[in-house]
Amino acid sequence: MSVYKHILVPLDGSPTSDRGMQEAIRLAREFKSKLRLLHVIDDFPMLMEMSAVSSFEDSLRKLRQYGQSVLDRAQAQAKAADVESQTVLREVMHGRIADIVVDEAAKSICDLIVMGTHGRRGLSRMALGSDADGVARSSPVPLLLVRGAAS
Repeated sequence: MSVYKHILVPLDGSPTSDRGMQEAIRLAREFKSKLRLLHVIDDFPMLMEMSAVSSFEDSLRKLRQYGQSVLDRAQAQAKAADVESQTVLREVMHGRIADIVVDEAAKSICDLIVMGTHGRRGLSRMALGSDADGVARSSPVPLLLVRGAAS
């Protein structure tokens, strides 16, 4: 019996999240797990403040297309590795990405979350916040953080 049957993989299209995806694929192959690939659209407040209604709709459409392309690419990687996966595109008007990730893990009964982290420290972490830190503080399941490449 597999230790991790369902692995949640939050993706944002960055090289760091790609590293998390590669680790999730490796684990899924080893444990015969299924991947749940998640992309969260979270730019609503900025879009609403900066744009007229028609511009907002166009920007939202582009964000959805980008999110779907991130998920499609990740799903193709999983398929190439012979790993079963499903995709989820979520939108958040208020709140934090970390809250959506934790909610998705609980809702979809995941056993593990694998996500890339930029590993920010000090002022940059305080200024930008940390989705990984937020998930770590409230995740109902184990969390594997995969460090991005050193820059």
